[in-house]
Amino acid sequence: MKTFGFLPAGARLERMRASPLWAGASFRNRHPILPGLRDPRAPMPTWKEFFRDPPGGVPRRGLPALSPLEAWRHLPDSGLRVTWLGHSTVLIEVDGLRILTDPVWGPRASPLRFVGPKRFQPVPVRLRAMPSVDLVIISHDHYDHLDYPTIRALARSGVPFVTSLGVGAHLEGWGIAPERITELDWWEWTELRGVRITAAPSQHFSGRTLKTRNSTLWSSFVVRSPRHAVFFSGDTGLTTQYQDIRVRLGPFDLAMLEVGAWNAAWGDMHLGPENALKAVALLEAAVFLPIHWGTFRLGLHAWDQPAEVLYSQAATSPARLLMPRLGEAIEPARASGEVVPWWRSVDGTPEEPPADATVNPPAIVAEVPWPLD
Repeated sequence: MKTFGFLPAGARLERMRASPLWAGASFRNRHPILPGLRDPRAPMPTWKEFFRDPPGGVPRRGLPALSPLEAWRHLPDSGLRVTWLGHSTVLIEVDGLRILTDPVWGPRASPLRFVGPKRFQPVPVRLRAMPSVDLVIISHDHYDHLDYPTIRALARSGVPFVTSLGVGAHLEGWGIAPERITELDWWEWTELRGVRITAAPSQHFSGRTLKTRNSTLWSSFVVRSPRHAVFFSGDTGLTTQYQDIRVRLGPFDLAMLEVGAWNAAWGDMHLGPENALKAVALLEAAVFLPIHWGTFRLGLHAWDQPAEVLYSQAATSPARLLMPRLGEAIEPARASGEVVPWWRSVDGTPEEPPADATVNPPAIVAEVPWPLD
């Protein structure tokens, strides 16, 4: 099946083998795992647990969402604006360039149409209504970051892609022309209209099947223009490499870090909210935007647990915390720093969504058909 992706070969594979992260047959995490990140007493979740919804695993109704289309018609006054579109999909507008991270419009984080984690919250903007973007960043090849139906739709747009080593094999197999694909090893960079995109370390893994684990690289990314810098974590555990990233690529106006799908058994491969705050401190970012939550149930915690933990610890955060509603276009330099717990309105608590918010029913899914070919 095309949705499972393609293995790197030829010159692409030779370049991968030349990477210092290549360990003979696959990529490896380079730094030792920090003590305490993985609880050895915590059992690995079973498949049955994932198929059985935990209490609060998904919201009882759709989340409040805004349409950013009007805001996107005007350039941000500060030169930097971000719009969280769900999970790890963010539109970054930086000094006239539009960059889309890990775009996922498909109905499931899965190779199959009928099984796998199902989206409980649609993207607030239909893919066909999106403005043209200048660049797409793909951090790694897991299904909730590299989405077959979305890539197939973007193949028709002509947009270029920047991604980690080896991931281009999937993109090319799904119709992206080779000249539109730039694959980077850690610390390598490419540039577009004066904006530099650098692949940086992360602590994770890859693979779209059990037999292809770590056959492609995983990365975080830094987007730096002459006036602004943004850090995008992709998926990662907590690692001292954040200090190296700060020294080599910082300082950062904004850090976008994953906070959902955390479990004590895999705490070395996903941050979760508390370790995300520690990562922000290592990065010394001015503003922190949590991502990788509010779209799919990929862990066993309540859907809003990451938001509640961050909200409770906002006062101790080393950076200003942004908790925007879906589709809310925000300029980090102009954000007040006051967090409104909008997610509490979803499951019937007294807080109500602001008057300008629209609530999407959970039954609505992305408009991208499956399959596209």
